[in-house]
Amino acid sequence: MTKRVGAALYDTTRKDEFKLICDVTRGLSKEDVLKSRSKFGSNTIKRGKKRSFLSKFISNLGDPIIKILIGALVINVAFMMKNINWPETRGIECAVLIATLVSTISEHGSEAAFEKMNEQNGGRKVTVMRGGKKRDIPEEEIVSGDVIYVGAGMSIPADCFIISGSVSVNQAPLTGESNDIKKYPHKLYGNEIEPLKESTGAGDASKIYKGCLCTKGECKAVVYSVGETTEYGRIAKELIREDKKSPLKERLSELAKTVSYLGYVAAFMIIVAYLFNAVVIDSSWNPAIILLRLKDVRFLLSEILNAITLGVSVIVVAVPEGLPMMITVVLSSNMKRMLRSGVLVRKMVGIETAGCMNILFTDKTGTLTSGNMTVRKVVTTYGEFNNAGDLMRSSSIDFNTLLSDYLVGETYRTPTEKALISFAKGASNRTALTLTEKLKFNSDNKYSACLYESSGIKKCAVLGAAEKLLSMCDYALSETGTVRLFDSCLKDSIKRVIKNETAKCSRILVLAGADAASWRDIQCDRRTQLIFYALISIRDEVRKDIISSVREAEGAGVQVVMVTGDNVDTAVAVANETGIINDKYFVDISGEQLRGMTDDELKELLPKLAVVSRALPSDKHRLVSVSGKMGLVSGMTGDGINDAPSLKEADVGFAMGSGSDVAKKAADIILTNNSFKSITNAILYGRCVFESIRKFISFQLTMNLCALGVSLIGPFIGIESPITVIQMLWVNIIMDTLGGLAFAGEIPLAEYMRRAPMKRNDKILTSKMVSQILCCGIYTLALCIFFLKVPFFKSLISSENDTYFLTCFFALFLFCGLFNSFNSRAPVGGLFSHIAGNKAFISILLFVTAAQLGIIFFGGETFRCVPVSPRDLLICFVLSSSVIPIDQIRKKLSGQISARRG
Repeated sequence: MTKRVGAALYDTTRKDEFKLICDVTRGLSKEDVLKSRSKFGSNTIKRGKKRSFLSKFISNLGDPIIKILIGALVINVAFMMKNINWPETRGIECAVLIATLVSTISEHGSEAAFEKMNEQNGGRKVTVMRGGKKRDIPEEEIVSGDVIYVGAGMSIPADCFIISGSVSVNQAPLTGESNDIKKYPHKLYGNEIEPLKESTGAGDASKIYKGCLCTKGECKAVVYSVGETTEYGRIAKELIREDKKSPLKERLSELAKTVSYLGYVAAFMIIVAYLFNAVVIDSSWNPAIILLRLKDVRFLLSEILNAITLGVSVIVVAVPEGLPMMITVVLSSNMKRMLRSGVLVRKMVGIETAGCMNILFTDKTGTLTSGNMTVRKVVTTYGEFNNAGDLMRSSSIDFNTLLSDYLVGETYRTPTEKALISFAKGASNRTALTLTEKLKFNSDNKYSACLYESSGIKKCAVLGAAEKLLSMCDYALSETGTVRLFDSCLKDSIKRVIKNETAKCSRILVLAGADAASWRDIQCDRRTQLIFYALISIRDEVRKDIISSVREAEGAGVQVVMVTGDNVDTAVAVANETGIINDKYFVDISGEQLRGMTDDELKELLPKLAVVSRALPSDKHRLVSVSGKMGLVSGMTGDGINDAPSLKEADVGFAMGSGSDVAKKAADIILTNNSFKSITNAILYGRCVFESIRKFISFQLTMNLCALGVSLIGPFIGIESPITVIQMLWVNIIMDTLGGLAFAGEIPLAEYMRRAPMKRNDKILTSKMVSQILCCGIYTLALCIFFLKVPFFKSLISSENDTYFLTCFFALFLFCGLFNSFNSRAPVGGLFSHIAGNKAFISILLFVTAAQLGIIFFGGETFRCVPVSPRDLLICFVLSSSVIPIDQIRKKLSGQISARRG
């Protein structure tokens, strides 16, 4: 008869602390299973509502500029009725559909992170103890309190704690770290299981976590969390949150509000002015005639309809229709160039956001360091050696054979073991040794050992932690192969090396030997007299370009904060070496200290923070959250599943190319080479992209200001529609989209990295941009008005036909746009500054010119164009080129004013 052993399981990691009676020998009964599932849920993770392509398309119609266009389209159709201008209407429709479609296609698949996690979560069988019998059940049927069996090669199905046996677990799916972690049984006190302590992430020695892989050993475990309450499930739930608004979208929203406000005000003004002109001015200010017109309902309705039609035209002219598509074009065209620099962009808006970043939270391993442990040096009592060949030639001990075959684990899984094997392979010569017995590495003993035979003599070799073995070394091997006393002078010398190497983030191992008679003491972890052979310094080397990269990032105004799970000594040593700790950023704290701070205390500390050691994933998330509350644009690097929420929460998330798929899916940008240098490349390209967007906005708003002014003034100088809506749509969509491609080719300039990053609430329009837009826009408007009304300009044109003259005016307007694109491309400096780096600019503008000439000659009635003579085209071309010297004068005057003020 089996005696029932009850176990009370307490979990303080949940708000609803529970006590569940389980039987560690017989497992749960059917009734227990039902009760547990009812109270704590099933082992499934609910899928978030998947958005269809159509849903995303509809959502993207909410773009600020797109909404204005849709409003103009509705008004156009509602008020023009039978007199609707179908070419204009179709033009607006094309602007809306093309821009929204391109944006939707580029963003499709952004919810794949959660789907990826669920793909890994079904169809597996798990062995459990139910009612005293072992049973294989689907993973989804596990409940809290189940006793399960875990073995090598098994993916752990839920969060559990071990009650017997021990296993090695690869927690890379959660943490991104490839090291195997040894797990030991949880303590039992009679019939009670010790209460589980508050969760400290994936570091608890007796806990194993859902989604991780058991690589070695077997164990019996009790499930304490299932489904969405597991570490894995909690992260999965966080990933289905909507992305927060990027700084670019926030700025575009503000720009859209400004542009729409101006457009609506202008439309209202022109409606009032048109009606005043029709009712009052055309009546020669005669009160009797004015009263008659006000009483004529048919006349009044007709004029109101005409006024509203003109107002809608003004709104369409004011709105930069090409802007949404241009931004997509600029971002897309830079993605290939960035990929060559190790930056793979998943979400296009992440490019621009990287340029606005002013604080970056970065991992250490694999980002600041190479991620590969290497033997830095081997130190003996008679010298230091950087390679195995030199060491072998000066020693009577076969380090090569001992390190590669005898003292290192058979599977070579850990980075330390890989480093030792790699070092040993550097020596080609081998001694014929015979392995007799071997003691595997034990975390309690902190060493591995072997008994071997060489030239008929049996010897022992031990490899382990310096703090363990150095005190046992009473003798030392000399250069001649003889054994000498390991006196205090020699020991002090070795201890100084250990101190120096530890300060450089190295892990220190000691290789020692003994005679065969000491083997039993070594096996039993008893004090024995060892012979010091060598000290081995192993280190994850700092990347070669990291110091200059950190300096470049901080020179660009980006505060770099290292957030790592390593201990404080290692973290501070790396931060000092890389320049992260400096005069400006010098505070280092532990994760425990961070968790003890209030948000206000953290906000006060954050501007000086450089290092957070022993950090948990939740610490990263909090740092990003608090940064956002301070108005900072934050970046975060990560590679594990538990980094995914922080990557998603940050304004721009950088995932390592070697990291987990879930981290990559949650990130905006993937660093294909895991290098910090790629982050500085992303910052540079982000700033270049934003400069390109600003140049385009300056160009388009300059031309829209001119078009708006002409549309407002035209009716009062006898020309109702100097520029038709379809002509303006052609300019904004076709010319501006191609112009966007031209601006997209702008090269990143080193000077961008010497500028301070923009603040989150900074406007997209600067005072310099407004100055250029007003100066060039007003001059272009004045040129257009003079061309339309001054007899001298009319006399230059060889035809008196109104359509012919308005075609010449359209040509003048188009050529002004081409020349203003040169002005906008070089807002400071010479007109052709850095143009050699953007070889596509001239080619694209030549193509645009050819397309515009095609519209002039073949646009026909749709575009209100007729063919014009080469002579008249040349006149329009020469007149329009005057916008260039005007802007050069503006730049020169602006420079002189700045010099006087400075």
